[in-house]
Amino acid sequence: MSANRATFPIAVMARVLGVSEAGYHAWRQRELSAHAQADAALLKRIRTIHVSSGKAYGAPRIHAELVAEGSRHGRKRIARLMRSGSLVGASQRRRGVITTRRDK
Repeated sequence: MSANRATFPIAVMARVLGVSEAGYHAWRQRELSAHAQADAALLKRIRTIHVSSGKAYGAPRIHAELVAEGSRHGRKRIARLMRSGSLVGASQRRRGVITTRRDK
């Protein structure tokens, strides 16, 4: 709704979407949940580890680093936060020449 505020009034968008105008404004002013705040702090720590590894570590290695530090988080949570933060580990590249030729 905030992206279309210049085009449409909030009251019209709220009516079309089936939400109350007061509910929309309350949602905008509400602060993040405790879980969302914890995710933001964890994502900051994940970014630090990712950059210090030369942007090579993926979710499994970052998970191992966090376990070694003593923090307990699931690997899938770390993978989800990495996806949301657009962090990708370096992949192994194929080495050597491929000499196989197809049969005609």
